[in-house]
Amino acid sequence: MATADPRTDAMDVWLPIPPDEIEGLPEGLHYVHWDAGPDYPADPARCAFYAVPYMKGAEPSLRPLPLMTGLRVVQTLTAGVEHMLPALSQLPPGVQLCNARGLHDASTAELALTLILAALRGMPGFVRAQDAGEWQPAFRPALADKSVLIVGYGSIGSAIEDRLTPFECARVTRIARTARETVRGPVHPLSALSALLPDADVVVLATPLTDETRGLVGRDFLARMKDGALLVNIARGRVVDTDALLAELTSGRLRAALDVTDPEPLPAGHPLWHAPGVLITPHVGGPSSAFLPRAKRLLRDQLRLFAAGEPIRNVVATSDRNACA
Repeated sequence: MATADPRTDAMDVWLPIPPDEIEGLPEGLHYVHWDAGPDYPADPARCAFYAVPYMKGAEPSLRPLPLMTGLRVVQTLTAGVEHMLPALSQLPPGVQLCNARGLHDASTAELALTLILAALRGMPGFVRAQDAGEWQPAFRPALADKSVLIVGYGSIGSAIEDRLTPFECARVTRIARTARETVRGPVHPLSALSALLPDADVVVLATPLTDETRGLVGRDFLARMKDGALLVNIARGRVVDTDALLAELTSGRLRAALDVTDPEPLPAGHPLWHAPGVLITPHVGGPSSAFLPRAKRLLRDQLRLFAAGEPIRNVVATSDRNACA
């Protein structure tokens, strides 16, 4: 373990990005860089603000938490925090867990649109034909004039609609946990899902993984989708019942474009790899060139609030409490 900084007047902040690469960090805090390496950069007991390493897996991210006895904030760089929730019971009371709401909106919405267009226009088949040196023109569906249903209308869902707007969709319908009005129109509650599914040509899943959404897309959900509809999942794999989806894909009734799967990573030989009508990307909604500048901005803004003693943003849970914020 590295030797801890001898000062006692500054709280430690652990960052997965080198501090000297983040402009505008507030003074009065002691910054150290740790990106899930085997050695800690300082005494974990001194850490007050822990920014979780990105794409390093749950085990390395959780490893220092039992030693962080002075912890006050855990900041993830992911929109989902289900990998961190099991550790809350091990933390001192009052530790705030914050997600990265807004950080991945642009990149994930971009991928959602990419998957929709690639699946509708048959890009996988054209790539395979190119690999074989074959010229195979085909008539394919367009996104224009299609009805799109977004299930999970948070910041990412809204960003997806931003990118759908120029494509002349017939309509975009929005669903979230609770109903509300937006400048674009109504957001329907989850209870309206069954009635809205049969109209959708494209169903985009952008919901967080919660007890309410785990397995949401099961046999009944899929049966309500119209023949030939496309299911796009950029949420979490466990939102979808894989066996139920495989049955619909194998029958040829539905198609899917998946950035996330259950299980994940999808093991070699899994039938989902070769199911008809499916396009799979390996959970790459977030990691793009858009990530780093937005991650730096999020960390800087949160730390400015933290240093000033002001309420931080994106708090989704607090240790020693059962309810999410």
